[in-house]
Amino acid sequence: MKSTRILAWLAIAIGAIYFIVPLIGTFEFSLRMRRGEYTFDAYQSVFSDIQFRTTFGFSMLMALFTIIFGMLLVVPTAYWVRLRLPRMRPVIEFITLLPLVIPAIVIVFGYLRLYNSSSFLPLTNSTSGTNMLLVFSYMTLSLPYMYRAVDTAMRMIDVGTLTEAAESLGAKWPTILFRCIFPNVMSGVLSGAFITFAIVMGEFTMASLLNRPAFGPYLQLVGANKAYEPSALAIIAFAITWLSMGLLQLVSRFQKTAPVKA
Repeated sequence: MKSTRILAWLAIAIGAIYFIVPLIGTFEFSLRMRRGEYTFDAYQSVFSDIQFRTTFGFSMLMALFTIIFGMLLVVPTAYWVRLRLPRMRPVIEFITLLPLVIPAIVIVFGYLRLYNSSSFLPLTNSTSGTNMLLVFSYMTLSLPYMYRAVDTAMRMIDVGTLTEAAESLGAKWPTILFRCIFPNVMSGVLSGAFITFAIVMGEFTMASLLNRPAFGPYLQLVGANKAYEPSALAIIAFAITWLSMGLLQLVSRFQKTAPVKA
């Protein structure tokens, strides 16, 4: 028993060293922009770059739209499949896993062929249309993670009983979906939202080929042309990711401890 505990702590220590040491090295290197002393010049350079603020804000907006529209697509689909079409679950799960198999470059080239300026729906003819296409692309990439998270949360509740109880009280389908189902699967939605946010903030291929000012192409551009700023950007991105995860955990905990209204 004691040896098992030692091995467990040893495994945890090795894992911590594996993740923390490179992070410390990256942070230390980002402080060496000025020769002979440690400074935050690289961080100041990043934050003062207007392109950083523009691309970061754009990706944040795209992540917000992706999470909202992805949630509105996945939650009703998972609910309807579990309630009315249980035999279709393997088919739906297979479809949602396709973005893991098909490369992103293939997906975006397919979108460009379908929605270019000479197609029946020329989304790439305008900036708003291209942004919409980018949101659809991000939704496709995040679909496996969002669907799995929501489906797992939906397994924890009795969908049939909730629906029958709501219908017996005269509730319509929109009321059932948004006041009964959504609150009960919020933990899954938040998990999917966190993964979606991470995907959108770091995605390069789709944003680059659609020529949109996203954060992923900006990271690649800085990494190819500067020395210390890429390390500072890596630390900033890591901090933002952990901050987002902490906020999601806080919201999820608040959701669990909030009193249920009759």
